[in-house]
Amino acid sequence: MIKLLIVDDSALMRRQLSLIFQSEGDIEIRTARNGREAVAANVEFAPDVITLDINMPEMDGLTALSLIMTERPVPVIMVSSLTEKGALATLEALNMGAVDYITKPDGTISLSIDRIRDEVVAKVRAAARARLKRVRAPGAEPIIKPAAQRAPAPAPIVRAVTPGSEGLVLIGVSTGGPRTLEDILPQLPGDFPWPVVVAQHMPPSFTRPFAERMNQLCALTVSEVGRPMPVEPGNIYIARGGADTLLTRRFSRLTAIPRPEDPAHLWHPSVELLGRSALEHCDPARVIAVMLTGMGYDGAQAFADLHARGARTIAESEQSAVVFGMPAELITRGGASLVLPAERIADQLKKWLRQ
Repeated sequence: MIKLLIVDDSALMRRQLSLIFQSEGDIEIRTARNGREAVAANVEFAPDVITLDINMPEMDGLTALSLIMTERPVPVIMVSSLTEKGALATLEALNMGAVDYITKPDGTISLSIDRIRDEVVAKVRAAARARLKRVRAPGAEPIIKPAAQRAPAPAPIVRAVTPGSEGLVLIGVSTGGPRTLEDILPQLPGDFPWPVVVAQHMPPSFTRPFAERMNQLCALTVSEVGRPMPVEPGNIYIARGGADTLLTRRFSRLTAIPRPEDPAHLWHPSVELLGRSALEHCDPARVIAVMLTGMGYDGAQAFADLHARGARTIAESEQSAVVFGMPAELITRGGASLVLPAERIADQLKKWLRQ
């Protein structure tokens, strides 16, 4: 039995979410109307998972989250609006310890809630099994520096480019990803020799604010793939939400391009499609593929195929993964060169490329 606390100031939203989980049969439900009630219920009801609205009276969701993570840490799923303001607040919540988020449906809640029913149930069940990352102590948060104070991007590498001559790091990640990426990517130095392309499952309004946040944290330049972009050293490319990012060749140059979501794939931006495009346009011997935390199996087969053709691959270990779904699938398929906790992945990438 999973104990679920639903926190929302909207009585209709509380009712609709409760109806979804009542039909599951193995979920005990309690509701709260604001952050203050949520903090009290977290201690009294002792839920296994909390869904937490961000904008509420008396005490907002971010304030409540900080108290929950201090008093009784528990997997929290933020309920966010599909706006840039909602995206920024959600990214802050993920940095504070929330494990995932769901986006409020547009339009009439009672008519549109069914569109996210399966996603909500899957995320709550995954959160109930999630491994919480240690909450950063005050003062230990990543330091977001003004652009002028960041290490400058390395000078462009001037060389003749032939198909297959470049190196490339691919990263696939889902649930728990933003915080995990914040633990890994800022460790890569400004002269890191290979570009990095990241497929993080996110909705359209989230990836640009996320890329901008990461750009402030990283020595490398971080950009959202909102248009065709040459894939060059000194850069990290974040696949745009609401699309799939593929690799192709334009005038012999490796290029990342956004394409409309492929309905044949469940998750977007698709890690599987990104990996398959790398198989088609890159030399696998000069590819490193990293599979981080996330539920499901997106990208596992493509990364396993890359590994079989000579790519080096890393699966995040169960020890550090918030949800050990995607990395476990890569390991099961025999596609992991190494299995490492998140805190050792950046050092391994640097070690491989020094060699």
